[in-house]
Amino acid sequence: MSECYRLNLTRRPRRMRRTASLRALACETEVLPKHLIQPVFVIEGEGAPEPIESMPGIFRLSIADLIKECRELVTLGISGVALFPKLDASLKSDDGREALNPETLVLRAIRAIKAEVPEITVIADLALDPYTVHGHDGLWDAAAQDLANDATVEVLAEMAVLAAEAGVDIVAPSDMMDGRVAAIRAALDGNDFEKTAIMAYSAKFASAYYGPFRDAVGSASAAGTHSLDKRTYQLNPANRREALTEITLDEDEGADILMVKPAGPYLDIIREVREETELPLAAYQVSGEYAQIMAAAERGWLDLERCRDESLLAIRRAGADMILTYFAKAFAAR
Repeated sequence: MSECYRLNLTRRPRRMRRTASLRALACETEVLPKHLIQPVFVIEGEGAPEPIESMPGIFRLSIADLIKECRELVTLGISGVALFPKLDASLKSDDGREALNPETLVLRAIRAIKAEVPEITVIADLALDPYTVHGHDGLWDAAAQDLANDATVEVLAEMAVLAAEAGVDIVAPSDMMDGRVAAIRAALDGNDFEKTAIMAYSAKFASAYYGPFRDAVGSASAAGTHSLDKRTYQLNPANRREALTEITLDEDEGADILMVKPAGPYLDIIREVREETELPLAAYQVSGEYAQIMAAAERGWLDLERCRDESLLAIRRAGADMILTYFAKAFAAR
């Protein structure tokens, strides 16, 4: 071997990959159950869990079963749950008025969880898509043929106060209306809920990966209702700078946690946001990301556990402090 070649091998990175213990010592990123939040779907009644066909292994749960699920998640070290209701069609309306019913399903679920499993963090989604017949995240303005931004924000602020009264730990506006974080913060503080945190869906993209979720909550009709799709309020997947603008606005308006959604296809955005803010950063590994891994694994094309774990590791490596993922329970139980 020539002297020149020997000099080029002064650094041998493989030395630290030689054994499992050496690799562990040099590991830069880890995913632990405490980093994960399990999204859960709640339904009325006392029936058996309802499987969601497009999300194998995920179910709509009654409140009683939801409490059992939360107890199990706590024992596995999962930090929190994000609640999403699936309402009966009879409760839906153009104006989503059921969202402001103090006895609506999600508020009863919050009270029940905090009474029975107080140690788990409960996150309440704030958006009108589960409550509207058209499946959009806000109030429809027929004259403008668009969503009514400011009127929707008023409803979201009322929803936040109701959730706080029910005992929620974090409210999570996912609607992408302008100015909603400031309005929600003011409403919470004005009603003595200064301790209730806001997880803002700050960079939520108009993604093709949300389909299974819309099946789960019954909002799939929004694909074309009123000649409108969600691209008028969710971010253009092509736009990086616009995402950073939304992040900055939400931080300035008082968000406690920022979020990028989806996660996997937007790792570059997660990294850029991480470099722009000191706030905790969440990323949502959405239903389509979950479904595509599950479907490929069911066909034998991918190793489920390795692909699942790698996908979560990539999100953490990009800079997310916490991950909302349908894999949370399975990952923690591995």
